[in-house]
Amino acid sequence: MGSLFLIAIPRFGRYNRKELITKQGGQLTVSYQALYRVWRPQKFQDMVGQEVVVKTLKNSIITKQMTHAYLFSGPRGTGKTSAAKIFAKAINCHHQVDGEPCNECEICQAITNNQLGDVIEIDAASNNGVEEIRDIRDKAKYAPTLADYKVYIIDEVHMLSTGAFNALLKTLEEPPANVIFILATTEPHKIPLTIISRVQRFDFRRISPQQAFDRMVYILDQKQIPYDEQALRVVANAAEGGMRDALSILDQVLSYGQDQVDLDNALLVTGSVTKQLLKQYFLQVVQHESAPALETMGQILAAGKDGQRFTEDLLTLVRDVLLFQEARDLVDVVMTGLTSDDFTALAQATQPAQLYTMIDTINHVQDEMRFTNHPDVYLEVLTVRLSQPDLGVSQSAGVDNQQVSQLQAQVNQLQQQLQQVLARPAQPAPTPTRAKEPAKKAPVRLNLVPIHEVLGAATRQDLDNVKELWGDLLNILVPAERSLISISQPVAASPTGVVVAFDNQFLFQRAVDGPLGQHMAAGLQQLTGNERTVTFVPAAKWPEIRQDYLAQHQDQFKAKNAPAEHEPVANPVVDEAAAIFGADNITVNDD
Repeated sequence: MGSLFLIAIPRFGRYNRKELITKQGGQLTVSYQALYRVWRPQKFQDMVGQEVVVKTLKNSIITKQMTHAYLFSGPRGTGKTSAAKIFAKAINCHHQVDGEPCNECEICQAITNNQLGDVIEIDAASNNGVEEIRDIRDKAKYAPTLADYKVYIIDEVHMLSTGAFNALLKTLEEPPANVIFILATTEPHKIPLTIISRVQRFDFRRISPQQAFDRMVYILDQKQIPYDEQALRVVANAAEGGMRDALSILDQVLSYGQDQVDLDNALLVTGSVTKQLLKQYFLQVVQHESAPALETMGQILAAGKDGQRFTEDLLTLVRDVLLFQEARDLVDVVMTGLTSDDFTALAQATQPAQLYTMIDTINHVQDEMRFTNHPDVYLEVLTVRLSQPDLGVSQSAGVDNQQVSQLQAQVNQLQQQLQQVLARPAQPAPTPTRAKEPAKKAPVRLNLVPIHEVLGAATRQDLDNVKELWGDLLNILVPAERSLISISQPVAASPTGVVVAFDNQFLFQRAVDGPLGQHMAAGLQQLTGNERTVTFVPAAKWPEIRQDYLAQHQDQFKAKNAPAEHEPVANPVVDEAAAIFGADNITVNDD
């Protein structure tokens, strides 16, 4: 039997928390687990704020319409990896009900404990090379050992290299039987479109503060821990849409407050600005009291508050005041930490135009603060700027009146000039002069050498192959180049070159002048493995170019296609039948 003893372990920087340590077989094991690990969803019904995703996945399991690859994208801490593991359990559980795993059978428990070899979770941030993906591709061919489906969960898939994506693309194009890939990412825009087009994508939404609050209330009630609702609302707002972040912050609050959750501890741990101090600062700047506002801001910074958090809280307060002025029902006063009387006082102290200016000013300073090591300087500048009289509000009436007066004077002057013109005697109409003809555009000059090289070796099969890859080639190009070539089409192809025709003269000239041809050639080499040159022609000139080339090389084509001596003349009908049924199965009778 293992021995038990208590040991103090530092957690969360300067905070300490006593943890229960068990000594088993000479090894120390920490029995305490973070809240986000203990309360990680084990069923779809436990997931917070992802109703659409959950319903779609459950229905696909119930109807047995699972696809071979999924992409879960969304902000951090919204349940992407948890949903992937629940999905892996549900499709392999023989006792699942309405798409939910039982979590009691051997398969479910093995997946929950990360002990099933058929469910492989990979971190692409540290396994992002070609060799790792090739290893997955090779092992995916083998059938699962215990489960019905082998599931690969690749987290942070956007970290894969270009070569790794190409290796993964081959597997997604021809997936082995009973293998499912689940790709998870916080940055889907970094994933190639060729990958996205071969997966079923689910977008996870941010967790609302109310949903995070309700989940934390449920957890603390289950643990029978007392809490202050205002403290939980501070934690929910500080999580910024991540349920995992909310539980991590709650864990820190519990550590600091010795299993008690109160408002002061929550404010200290999250670094949020005290609401009353923030209210005082707001009133001072809108009343143009720069010196008291600077003093209040100094108190906020002296308390150890983060400058970025201060600007975010201030921006949120300005937005809430603006909404309170326009539509009070849109503001959840309880979630803000202030009262209705507080908001009434703030709303009466300012006008919407002034709030618009404050929002613009705060956003501008936030952008500048990202690149400095002295945010306090920018905060002082921000305070002074917000405290200055708003020209857009206090002097707007005077500016408008001045502009109206100037415009009225100009109108009166124009009317007087019009009367003078009308009072003059009629003058004979001047002799019309011939309009100057617009200069003719210089004719488009084409380099026919690369076009003739392609035509000399062009085949119908090469053109068909390029047309099949055309959609994938467009996906490889950047959006600007994709839009440039979207209305073009390949008209001739050989093993070493492609001719692309443009219907629009302007787009043709843009393509010729830019690096589009080189990028398309690189894309074709990536898709086919062969080097090809890409040449552009106007679609209107293409028939003429092709006809001229055929006329110039007519003798060459006749010699190439002429039947050899003692060789029967080819019959198109016979050739077509032989192509369809095979030459050995055709008998020609001359009647």
